[in-house]
Amino acid sequence: MTPSPTATTPATPSTTAGPDTAARSLETATAITAAGTDGRTPVLATRFTAGADAAGSGAPAIARAELIATAHGVYEARIDGRPVSSSVLDPGWTVYESRLQVQRFDVTELLRPGTEQELAVTLGRGWWNGDLGFENAHANYGDQQALLASLEITFADGTVQRIDTDASWTATDSPITFATLYDGQREDRRLTPGDPRPVETAQIDRGTLIEQASPLIVRHESRRPEKIWTSPSGRTLLDFGQNLVGWLRFTVTGPAGTEITLRHAEVLEHDELGTRPLRAAEATDRIVLAGNPAGETFEPTLTFHGFRYAEITGWPGELAPEDVEAVVVGSDLRRTGWFESSHAGVNQLISNSIWSQRGNFLAVPTDCPQRDERLGWTGDIAAFAATAAYQFDVQDFLHNWLLDLRAETAANPDGWVPFVIPDLLKLASFPKEADVEAAEAWKGATAIWGDAAVWVAQALWTAYGDLDQLRGQYPGMVLHLESVEKALSPSGLWDQGFQFGDWLDPDAPPEDAAAAKADRYVVATACLVRSARFAAEAAALIGEEAGARRWQELADRTLAAFTEAYVQEDGTITSDCATVYALAIAFDLLDPATREKAAARLVEVVRAAEYKVSTGFAGTPFVTWALSETGHTEDAFRLLLEEGCPSWLYPVSMGATTIWERWDSMLPDGTINPGEMTSFNHYALGAVADWIYQVVLGIRPAAPGHAEVLLQPTPGPGIDWATGAYDSAHGRIEVEWSAAEGGFSLAATIPAGVPARVVLPDGSEQQVVGTGERVTLA
Repeated sequence: MTPSPTATTPATPSTTAGPDTAARSLETATAITAAGTDGRTPVLATRFTAGADAAGSGAPAIARAELIATAHGVYEARIDGRPVSSSVLDPGWTVYESRLQVQRFDVTELLRPGTEQELAVTLGRGWWNGDLGFENAHANYGDQQALLASLEITFADGTVQRIDTDASWTATDSPITFATLYDGQREDRRLTPGDPRPVETAQIDRGTLIEQASPLIVRHESRRPEKIWTSPSGRTLLDFGQNLVGWLRFTVTGPAGTEITLRHAEVLEHDELGTRPLRAAEATDRIVLAGNPAGETFEPTLTFHGFRYAEITGWPGELAPEDVEAVVVGSDLRRTGWFESSHAGVNQLISNSIWSQRGNFLAVPTDCPQRDERLGWTGDIAAFAATAAYQFDVQDFLHNWLLDLRAETAANPDGWVPFVIPDLLKLASFPKEADVEAAEAWKGATAIWGDAAVWVAQALWTAYGDLDQLRGQYPGMVLHLESVEKALSPSGLWDQGFQFGDWLDPDAPPEDAAAAKADRYVVATACLVRSARFAAEAAALIGEEAGARRWQELADRTLAAFTEAYVQEDGTITSDCATVYALAIAFDLLDPATREKAAARLVEVVRAAEYKVSTGFAGTPFVTWALSETGHTEDAFRLLLEEGCPSWLYPVSMGATTIWERWDSMLPDGTINPGEMTSFNHYALGAVADWIYQVVLGIRPAAPGHAEVLLQPTPGPGIDWATGAYDSAHGRIEVEWSAAEGGFSLAATIPAGVPARVVLPDGSEQQVVGTGERVTLA
């Protein structure tokens, strides 16, 4: 793997602006667009001279120059052909109706005082009007893209020159004849830009403008193909060895009119590209060469694909590994967590979780990055948020998403958390022939999906301990819980209305992912107790005492109703399956005696299934926790290490390099699951990684933000040693343990001044205060 090169040293985002300056910074600019493009992607441009008013006295020195910009659509800005930023797909995706991010790029080094230069901006469709959504929803925010920008040049004498978007700009057509996120990008390099034509003014609501709140989207690295071969049908296929998100990049020389076509897929089926899981997404890029003897570089930056394999047709000559590379793209998140152990399969499982997060944390936390969906499904991140916050610094990324959740929920006339954030489905224009009857029934407050308003905030509070951010997230919790209160039956149970339930229970039929063993209302009521309890805690932390009382009372009432309706004296819980026991134990819904009985029953259920996974979205993040926290560590390890289908290691045994959507997205015979909904890059079922980090490795927060630490490594059958680290808000925590040959050794690094409680496998404890140096603890 090599870092992705760029043509220049691009400017970096500016961080000098305050949070309320976005609208003021662009108050003199006018939003503009291009008409008459005939489907081609436009380039909006103006020419300027920095220090143009110097009147022959010599251009003044530039102290600082900053491009401030945003768009309806996605944009790429260049000064004299040089990119102003290494970021791509700006301004990303937010709730455009109320929160449109404004980017600031320091372009000082790109300006030449006293010399005429060109500022040119390519304006693509992106998330604004790229016909998004499944079932041909063609969901769009508007018909017309628009650019709003200002190049602000500050000279050494304090004077300021602004080059704003306005009616004086011109438009030409790029060689890009088509570009959407789902279907790909097509270019005809033989096409000329034509004569510049006037732009048209457009509308961007200044009240929606906010400063950049989420990390920018960037190229992370590039990979060469590990294998190139010819398929049985005669197609040229490439394997990049890793399921990733991004695009292909190459420089090629060929005759004018040569058309090169690139198709992408995550898996092979019958030794050919497995494209059925893409559904309606074409995921196809094309370039028609102009015949430039110096070569032509192609990099389709107005789209992205989820793929491990690519098919290339039309390549002039023989294709070699050094001819093409896959560019890995995602939001610019700093990795914070690492794990390695004696078990190669678990190590690969962790790698799969890392790569699934990298690929799906692109602008928003999506469900999948490849098919005609790529939406911010709330249920997926509710399950995965704790894992996400260990693996990468997601503090600002997920906080920004929670603010979007709050905005969409507040705007929802019925008051419940939409299933996807941003709520693109409200814009859907399903064709008459589309089968959306089920989708029409998917309405109302839901457990897990709606609980993302609380659970994601809880994960962020635990990981980072940022009270100001918690204060901003709390209103979203209130909106969710108020919508749930309206949905409760007179008994106090959440036992009416639509629920996803234990989505993707492995025993559910391929065509009905919601047909789980766990009673959906048992799941919903249990989840409400957890959410109400944390909302009460959050309210108390931010000084909302009335809210703290209100939500604690809701939690207590709901727990009483849950106990009366669903819990038997012998510890049996309605629907008697792993998920309901896992939730009841992990959410602390049982008295000590009943908890012990429920744990014993959970163990019976897990053993009866021969340690195959029997949980879906609801139970999977918690089942190993419920086992280990009730003294059944060996059973938890056997569940983790099982390789038969369904299990966490079954995909690993099948060569997976990311987490699958279904436990059996690929069947043992190598064919793709027959269900209409199958993805090979879906992080939710990888939520077990949180248990691996906290229990197996043993790094746990004892206070928000890891201001205090609990080190409690847990050996188990099949894992003899583990090592890993977490870059916490208070510094790096490292753990290395070994249980080989009957002994146990532990060494750790704890940040200076951070108190830690160390619990060894034999139950002995010690209190230490970190020094930032590695110490031996056992």
